[in-house]
Amino acid sequence: MRETTFDHAPVRLPPPFVLLGHLAAALQLGWLVRLPLPAPFFLRLFGVALVVLGLALGFAAIRAMIAARTPVDPFEPVTAIVTGGPYRFTRNPIYLGFIAVLIGLPVSLGGYWGLVLSPLMVILMNVLVIRHEEAYLEQKFGQTYLSYKKGVRRWL
Repeated sequence: MRETTFDHAPVRLPPPFVLLGHLAAALQLGWLVRLPLPAPFFLRLFGVALVVLGLALGFAAIRAMIAARTPVDPFEPVTAIVTGGPYRFTRNPIYLGFIAVLIGLPVSLGGYWGLVLSPLMVILMNVLVIRHEEAYLEQKFGQTYLSYKKGVRRWL
């Protein structure tokens, strides 16, 4: 029997599903269990700003990946290490954008469950996605990726 090898990161769950699951949980919990904290207008505006910032960060990261001619989909073979754009400051700008959206959208609606669930999302993203992507990139690009990894933080 022939062994099949795949040239992609063996992530356990597509990253957008991790965000959507947490966002759905945050919004559902906000509807079912209202936290007794005020949600003043300026805080709701801050939530909107976080959503905009998260989306802008994600789109800038995708633009950098397209410019480097490497796929965004973790189930496709990576062709280059992207170090420009937001990748100069964080190795995972799309996932950082996800966190901003997870916190910002519920806050903009007057809830705080996104903030409460964000540490869980960081943990799950690290375990289900990032550690598999990093192992794949280390194997595929060796010292090039290790040097990048040493100089740029995983999150912030």
